Amino acid sequence: MRKFKNEFWTTTSGDLTQRREPLATPNYQTDIADAKKIVIDPTDKHQDWKGAGAAITDSAAHLLWQDMDAKQRHDLLTELFDPAQGGFSSVRVPLGSCDFQSQDYYTYDDMPYGEHDNKLEHFSIGEGEPGAPDATKDLKNIVPVLQEILTINPALKIIASPWSGPAWMKNTGHLTHGGHLRFGEFTGNGYTEENRFEYIYAQYFIRYIEEYQKLGIPIYGLTIQNEPSNAAHWPAMIWTVPELASFGYKYLRPALNRSFPDTKLFLLDDSFHALTKPIEEEVTPAEASAFDGLAVHTYSGPFENMYHANRAYPNWDVVMTERRCMMTDDPEESAHIMFGIIGNWLVHNGLNMITLWNLALDERGLPNAADSTGREGVVTIDHTTGKVQRNLEYFMLRNFGQDVPTGSKVIGSTNYTKDGYTGSLGSVAFLGINGDIVAHLYNPTDTPIKAAVTVNGDGNNWQIATVPAYGTVTLHKSDDAINTTTIPTDDEFALNPTPANHDDVAPGQSEGSQLV
Repeated sequence: MRKFKNEFWTTTSGDLTQRREPLATPNYQTDIADAKKIVIDPTDKHQDWKGAGAAITDSAAHLLWQDMDAKQRHDLLTELFDPAQGGFSSVRVPLGSCDFQSQDYYTYDDMPYGEHDNKLEHFSIGEGEPGAPDATKDLKNIVPVLQEILTINPALKIIASPWSGPAWMKNTGHLTHGGHLRFGEFTGNGYTEENRFEYIYAQYFIRYIEEYQKLGIPIYGLTIQNEPSNAAHWPAMIWTVPELASFGYKYLRPALNRSFPDTKLFLLDDSFHALTKPIEEEVTPAEASAFDGLAVHTYSGPFENMYHANRAYPNWDVVMTERRCMMTDDPEESAHIMFGIIGNWLVHNGLNMITLWNLALDERGLPNAADSTGREGVVTIDHTTGKVQRNLEYFMLRNFGQDVPTGSKVIGSTNYTKDGYTGSLGSVAFLGINGDIVAHLYNPTDTPIKAAVTVNGDGNNWQIATVPAYGTVTLHKSDDAINTTTIPTDDEFALNPTPANHDDVAPGQSEGSQLV
């Protein structure tokens, strides 16, 4: 039986009365009574683990840059992104504006109605110096926050997603309420490829990467469209899956290959309801070769629709690019979403990366430029004082960022939940590149459950821990030093939630449930 030099166990309850509370390393024993057996099997290797984090929207960046002082901001970003602390390693940013804005809606090439800019001569991610009071667009909030995070974690993976292309590129002429790219149409002089809207839109992405590169911000990956099935009344654009595949294959991937061949390209960027059939019925193998994976949201299922894609094209990564909780969710609802469905079932079944929605919102669920209110961020920042409270999303992400070395492999482990939120204990386990063993256990019930954990090769020797209701136990075994940092105490301030406007429903729930 292999004994590691160091072990670090923690427990987090669904009601957050325990917040990654360190546990004494359990002794090995052979009599486990009625404890649920969890066998971790390092020989059963699955997908690579790429990391976890959340979105830096203009709203989140505004709170960090405008409403916190420099020390508050740097302390929080260090707590979150420093590999020696929280270890967050991925972010998603809007390519242009979204509903979570402190500024008016914009793209990078806004023109008066009826005018075009086929050479993108007016392209701009903003005016002024990054973070200056008179800076605009991305330069006002998002860019300076990203630059500061990169001083803390230079290996940060940034995925960028547009909510809408410029209005003049769309059939509606408007940023909001959907509409689609002017497929097959021309602008400029002549029926050349360079004058097709598809070609020009691909160049729009390239210009974005170029401008961010000039500011020292590398873009790891792109999606073509946020929620391509959602004609929302904030910036939005409609694409079918075949349209996304065709544009990526014919236009965007060739443009990336000429300028930024290392940049990843992910298909979909929507919830599982948009994967209604096996992906090979909508995306040919040639088109699939233009993409590095599938980007998914987890607002709606069926979640097993993931198999429509990742088993058809097993070389694809599956990255989660958006999910949040509501400020009014109770512990069961939040835990099933974060610890159960995302942090357990999806990773157990093929997810490579987790990126939640807003990294930060304020005590009201703001700023917000639409009526998508009542949401909470990974952390809540009091917009009047810069004080911080940590939500359950934070603890799910920290379970990964602090314990799971990036580059680990997901490995086999016993599971007693078919979906992450019913049944009994769920588990997900990892093998680090240095031989570390990490596992997360989730209890989807309202009663504590005893777990007996062993690793393949240890024989009938078990370590027992109690997993709290709607909570987790994490374990990390290593012959190297382990990150054992603890969670700071939350600041005190009152919440004042805006109306909980939403229409998504979690699996197993009926319309009107808060489990969304």
